[in-house]
Amino acid sequence: MNIDFSELLDVTIRAVSSLITLFLITKLIGKKQVSQLSLFDYVIGISIGNFAAEMTINLESTEINGIWAVVLFGLFAYLISYLTMKSIVLRRFFMGTPTIIIQDGKILEKSLKKERLDINEMLEEIRSNGYFDLSQIEYAIMESNGKLSIMPKTDYRPLTPKDMDLKLAKESLCANIIIDGKIMHQSLKYMGKDEKWLKKELKVKGYTDFSDILLATLDINEKIVVYERNQNDKILNILE
Repeated sequence: MNIDFSELLDVTIRAVSSLITLFLITKLIGKKQVSQLSLFDYVIGISIGNFAAEMTINLESTEINGIWAVVLFGLFAYLISYLTMKSIVLRRFFMGTPTIIIQDGKILEKSLKKERLDINEMLEEIRSNGYFDLSQIEYAIMESNGKLSIMPKTDYRPLTPKDMDLKLAKESLCANIIIDGKIMHQSLKYMGKDEKWLKKELKVKGYTDFSDILLATLDINEKIVVYERNQNDKILNILE
């Protein structure tokens, strides 16, 4: 088998070019999980992916044409995203609107037909949300991205500290102050601490060598949680 190295080089250059272009376009459009994509976003994503693949493999096509197609679709998606933020009418047209599937504990057959959703699919979505008894559900709404949101009946809602008239300490996000044995000075500064304070606190906990620390976090109450490196620990094969 003869290998055309010049052709392989061409494919490599095209692949790298398409990857860089896709990355930049994704940064432009914004970050969304697949489950959060609207129908329009999904179509745009598939189209851009096809253009990138065609640009990489089809050596007969001009590379700049493929890049331009990806950029054009990306700019179009960005424009639509901007317009839908400004116009409710365009937002409803491109992104869709939520549909009530269950109302006052009753299944709305008309809504199921509108969303092309059968009973078994609805039950599967409800079970995925942690509900196995329909009688516990007050409302169920099919969001525009296809995700089902559920509001349980009052008797089946989780008990909250407010329900019990409890006052809890204020909470905040934990800052990652050590990652892979390295001090995150910016995070420490954000929490109003410095390296000297950190070393003192960790020394009390028995840590003098940060290289043994995989991750260390600090919360608003000055609580430090340390996760040590555990590469030599055995993993239990209970999920096979």
